[in-house]
Amino acid sequence: MALTRPTLFGRDITHIHCVGVGGMGVGPLAIYLVAVGFTVSGEDDAMSEDMRGQLARAGVQIGTMPKDIQLVAYSSAISPTHPTYAAAVAAGVPLVRRGELLAEAVRGRKLVAICGSHGKTSTTAMLVHVLRQVHFSAGYILGGLFGDDTPPAAAGENDWVVAEIDESDGTIERFSPQVTVAVNLDWDHPDHYRRREDIDAAFAALFARTAGEVLVGEDRLNVGGVPSPRGIGVLESGVRAPRPQLTFGQNGDFSFSIVEEKGDSLALRLGGRFRVPTAAVRARGEFNAANACAALATAELMGAALRSDVLAAYPAVKRRQSVLRAGEYTVLEDYAHHPTEIRALLASLRSRLSPTGKLRVIFQPHRFTRTAQFKAEFAEALSPADDLYLLDVYAASESPATGGTTQDLLTEIQRRTSGKSPSYVGGDDRAFFGPLSAAVRPGDLVAFVGAGDIDKRAREWLEQLKTEGSGRRADGHTAKLTVGMTAATCDAFVADLRPKLSAATKLTREEPLANKTTMRVGGAARVYVEPASLEDLQTVLRETRTAALPVFVLGRGSNLLIPDEGVDGIVLSLGHEAWARFEPQADGRVRVGAGLRLKNLCGLAAKAGLGGFEFLEGIPGNVGGALRMNAGAMGGWMFDVVEEVTLVNLEGEFRTLPKSAMHVDYRHCAELHDAIALGALLRPASAAPGDEVKRQMDAYARKRHESQPREPSAGCIFKNPPGSSAGRLIDECGLKGLRVGDAEVSPVHANFIVNVGKARSADVIELVRQIRTKVRAAKGVDLQPEVLLYGKRWEEVL
Repeated sequence: MALTRPTLFGRDITHIHCVGVGGMGVGPLAIYLVAVGFTVSGEDDAMSEDMRGQLARAGVQIGTMPKDIQLVAYSSAISPTHPTYAAAVAAGVPLVRRGELLAEAVRGRKLVAICGSHGKTSTTAMLVHVLRQVHFSAGYILGGLFGDDTPPAAAGENDWVVAEIDESDGTIERFSPQVTVAVNLDWDHPDHYRRREDIDAAFAALFARTAGEVLVGEDRLNVGGVPSPRGIGVLESGVRAPRPQLTFGQNGDFSFSIVEEKGDSLALRLGGRFRVPTAAVRARGEFNAANACAALATAELMGAALRSDVLAAYPAVKRRQSVLRAGEYTVLEDYAHHPTEIRALLASLRSRLSPTGKLRVIFQPHRFTRTAQFKAEFAEALSPADDLYLLDVYAASESPATGGTTQDLLTEIQRRTSGKSPSYVGGDDRAFFGPLSAAVRPGDLVAFVGAGDIDKRAREWLEQLKTEGSGRRADGHTAKLTVGMTAATCDAFVADLRPKLSAATKLTREEPLANKTTMRVGGAARVYVEPASLEDLQTVLRETRTAALPVFVLGRGSNLLIPDEGVDGIVLSLGHEAWARFEPQADGRVRVGAGLRLKNLCGLAAKAGLGGFEFLEGIPGNVGGALRMNAGAMGGWMFDVVEEVTLVNLEGEFRTLPKSAMHVDYRHCAELHDAIALGALLRPASAAPGDEVKRQMDAYARKRHESQPREPSAGCIFKNPPGSSAGRLIDECGLKGLRVGDAEVSPVHANFIVNVGKARSADVIELVRQIRTKVRAAKGVDLQPEVLLYGKRWEEVL
């Protein structure tokens, strides 16, 4: 099928501007529109870096509304008072909601509409993954982001397009699908559907407009495993479904049963109309097993030829039980924001707890109307938590509603329980950091739950744990440093450790660190170790844990700033040549050590005729850092070429993990949050002549040289604020060339601070302070450092 740009609303529109493009509804739609031939720009006041990267790779231009725009699409969370909305009205530019534009964009294709109250994003993602695995090239628009950086939308190459249909704002009435999949139906969005009958009628009408099959959950029309008492053809309110339906479920037309649940995987037995007898699914819990059943059944209805392993490497969706930290205790985030979703989530999490672990939940209610409507249900759904922290309601453009505040929810919970009351500090969504850090123990499961910006709180808390100078007590619990890093303490530690290490391991006191970083500034490490073997590394980790001393891992020293006074801790580097191996395997793969520089990896690969690593050539780091951060450049990501990783945790325990068992997303790998990568098994993209690989590397290098300074730097110094560019803001304030000592804002790229001579760390910090002050005054934007202040927190010096 040759795809052509569709006509929208009877007009020949070519350029669309999207307001709220950072959201999971508008963002993927913008990417789809580019893929089918439109020019798309967009803006958002709260852009995540994950979505920003996807939009940039797709070619969506981020910025204010261009003058030649023909159509403005907006999220339902955008109010008419938004400046761009008002400007479009004043200019006579048509405005449409996200759902209205989606319906127009897929008109003329065979639409598979995934709808329902809970689980539709996961079901859609599973279906898309299945179709990609069997090379059934359908288009798709997901309402979220995959966990492995697969694009959230694509045009496809056949007549089919899969899309997640949202009922929240009433635009569901615009769709006439070929196939409709209702994963479940529950009363939600009370701001739009005042009665249960209203939302049931909307779904019944969608079923009536469906040209082909309607697939519904056999026992999930009323979610939570409670069958509808009126039967599958009748919705919970009594509204009759207008056409026969196929069912999926444990006793459905497409049936499943769970044979085994082990780790992060399910083994399913399939029956009924399925043409494959079993399925392996990388997911947990009965709810996800049902979602997988729906996805597999839908693929068969579309005509795809299935295999039993098509979901074995399913990457999941970000913010759906996304593991942020795996180790002595587990930290995850989940998008659950309705009582039914929370009830299912917490039941699943309790089943995963160790015998001594506790379930600690941080919950952010979503919308005042939902909180007011389901206050009692929320109180009941949250009751399985051993420790509960409540954050303020995420308004999502709503004004406060009577009975719908977090204080109202707290009162309801307290009324129902005679035991421990939840923690809530109104107006301060970070006040739980200290109490949570003090409470968490090995074996615990910490869950950040909600559909607002609670994911940011999760990452802020983890960052605080990492940077506040935490050590390890003998019981493995994270705690603030309990032994002062005095000269006597360090001398005693080194004297005790040295006899336990081989002669090849470097162990020094007051080791200068400036020359081990790309910025070339900073002081010394109180204790510095370069282990020459795995045995020595494990010994160092066990000894520092026993002594409750903080450990800091140092790679090639990019993206960090060493304070002038140095680092109060044990700085550990895989700088010994033993960690820099490059070993081609007989099957074409290559085994590399964590200490191998990325530049050397690319050069050795070129000599060996192995293509696919060229994008890493200009990243100033080593393999270990690239694995920890899932480093990327030129459209490629480290984990694109990874098959397995070897690592050691901070207790000295060695492990080998396949990529499928790791939780990787943008600039993050959960398993390496509290562990050290030792090496990886890589699979090249292709075999290629060395000169061809070298030409590609040279092309990437020229592109970098044209846009980045050559002087010593730590890379981009500030994070890009939502919907904007830090470099552009600094440049517009006329700050290029601003100097403090020998630290200078680069004339080439304003988001780089370069060392033009003998800069001190204090010079860089003062320059950071001045830049932030000037940009805040001129632009009203509070820039946040991206570079790590090694061994300290930026809050301490700013």
